[in-house]
Order: sequence, then C-alpha cells, then structure tokens
Amino acid sequence: MGGVTRSQRTNLLGAVALVAALSGLAFGLPALNHALPADRAVPTDRPYAIGGGVTVVPPPGARIDVTETRPANDSGTVLFRLGPVRYLVSVQPYHGTLPTAVARLRQRITGTSGYQVTGTELTVATASGLTGLQGGYSGPGRGGRYAVFVTAGRAIEVTVSGDDLDLGRTLPVIDASTGTLTFVPERSR
Repeated sequence: MGGVTRSQRTNLLGAVALVAALSGLAFGLPALNHALPADRAVPTDRPYAIGGGVTVVPPPGARIDVTETRPANDSGTVLFRLGPVRYLVSVQPYHGTLPTAVARLRQRITGTSGYQVTGTELTVATASGLTGLQGGYSGPGRGGRYAVFVTAGRAIEVTVSGDDLDLGRTLPVIDASTGTLTFVPERSR
C-alpha cells in the first residue's frame, strides 16, 4: 500500500474547501440575516412606490418592514410600522367591482380566528381622486381598520392593526398617509 498521492491530497483539500464554503453559506448567511433589523427608516417626505403604479407618502415616524415588503411592476406590498401599529398597503391586478374587492378583504379578515368586522363601511377618498370603502374590525387584543380602492385594473387594500391605545394615537397620521395614495397609469410614468 502506497501513501497519499499529490493528486489525492489536492482533491481532498478542494473537497474540504468546498464543504467549508457551503457551510459558511448554509449557516453564515441565515445568521447574518437574523442579525440585521427587519425594519428600516423610510423617508416620509416623498411618495414611496408600492408597485403597480401606486405610491403613498409614509406617515411621520414610520419604519418599513423589509420582511413583508414586496414591490413589483404590476403589484406590490409595503408594511410600515409605527411602533407596535402595522400599516399594510397592498396592490394587485384586479378587474372586478369595488364591492366585490371589499367583500374579499372582509372574508380574509373574518377568516382569521376571533376576528370580526365591526361598524358600518364609509366612503373614503384620496387627494388624487381615488374613491373606496373603509371599515373597522377587531380581534383578540387588537383593533383595526381597512380600506379598499379599485382603479384601472388594480385593487389597493389598506389594513391597519394595533391595540386600541396605540391605534388612537396613530390613526390620524395613517389616515393622512392613506389620503396620499396615488395611481399613475403605466403610459404616464
């Protein structure tokens, strides 16, 4: 029996280096990902592009949750956090009516155990002329508000949730932010 050849030693070193690199990727990247904060500061003095031609000016003090934010060409989602309050705006392609879009969102809300829609729905409008419907909901230890707008093949859904005390403090700035929702058709961009 002979010793280890130079070629075998080179192959072994290469294999060990490959295993080390793959281990670094498998364990190092997730550790780095968990070390980074999920929320980041976002400028609140200019419109934020959600996707699908829809923008919104974030409320003062808002931070963006990058784990729940997904911009795209024809759709998108952004999650702003104001302390413990969640302010989510979602845009999807949609070719139905406003009442049907509102019913879909209400069904998703009430499909969560313990959540129910409360009160009556009211008409709501943005400064850019989008009109929609707005309502409220409640769940275990949380309350919330939702709004839905339908325009030019898009459904824009807004959901806000938090405990009653925090919601009471932040709803005025969130309402003002929702009022800045704007849709710019693709040919105008």
